Amino acid sequence: MTATPNAEPASKGLTPLLARLFRVQAFGPFIALAVVYAFFALKADGFATGNTFSLILQQTLEVGVLAIGQTLIILTAGIDLSCGVVMAFGTVVMTKLASPSGQGLSGLGWNPWISIVVGILACVAFGLLNGVLVTNFKLPAFIVTLGTLGIATAATTIYSNSETFADLPRELTFLGETFRINGTAFTYGTIVMLALFAVTWFVLNQTAVGRHVYALGDSPESVRRSGVHVSRLLIGVYAAAGLAYGIAGYLLVARTGVGDPAAGGTDNLDSITAVVIGGTSLFGGRGTIVGTLIGALIVSVFRAGLIQMGIDSAYQVLITGILVILAVAADQFLRSRVRT
Repeated sequence: MTATPNAEPASKGLTPLLARLFRVQAFGPFIALAVVYAFFALKADGFATGNTFSLILQQTLEVGVLAIGQTLIILTAGIDLSCGVVMAFGTVVMTKLASPSGQGLSGLGWNPWISIVVGILACVAFGLLNGVLVTNFKLPAFIVTLGTLGIATAATTIYSNSETFADLPRELTFLGETFRINGTAFTYGTIVMLALFAVTWFVLNQTAVGRHVYALGDSPESVRRSGVHVSRLLIGVYAAAGLAYGIAGYLLVARTGVGDPAAGGTDNLDSITAVVIGGTSLFGGRGTIVGTLIGALIVSVFRAGLIQMGIDSAYQVLITGILVILAVAADQFLRSRVRT
């Protein structure tokens, strides 16, 4: 029996839909997030609750905002190894300035809002330094940010005198306060994080600057020929990343209530992990900020799930490293398929 000319497979209508979904860069990371969350919901008692979800969002705050800056840099085919320590420097600057002085305390008792601004600007200064060294001196981003990682580490230790600053004014901690939705408490810092992702999405997808950032990762020469000042654009990207690191530091202080010079030690790896798992290519020019948010959530879900299952923290770091390698391998595979 021969099929009639008008016979159509039942899945014909579904196939174009699936094809469109897989063309959405954030679709793969979203499926990965759903699978990871479902796994821990089945394996860890009490994981699939509103309180755990709120905790996951809180743990995503600083890494997620760091990953915003990291995404901007990686889209230009760069990388920033210093982001976590630069954030820590910003936190000790703002907390030391704002914390009270006297009675054996080394705080300076500045106006809290001025202290916050100065702390954030300190991070922007590191971003500008990275950008100038990469553009004007033609140094590899990997080497530059490895160097500023050491500089920021030393500056944090020297400025703080290895002291943790507590007893902070409410202006530095109110974003760690909570509001409730259906009985589940969420911090105001979560709203700030999501707003920052929304603003970054708009800039990258709806403005000429965003299009130039993507193009810079693909072909700097074509961007230059289109009349864009490449050096200024790249310095601006690193400065914007520094701004994100400063805000991440502010959110970290609000969540923990202290300025800790030892904070951010592994956050550079976590931010890179979030960006790469979210589908942004380490070779630049391809990726989405929505994917970065999903990647940051995947990292936090893994951490929260492993903790609830009672798995040692060393294995958490091990799994994070494996995730990075798998994500980069997948990126390499996709790039090779595109070439062929």
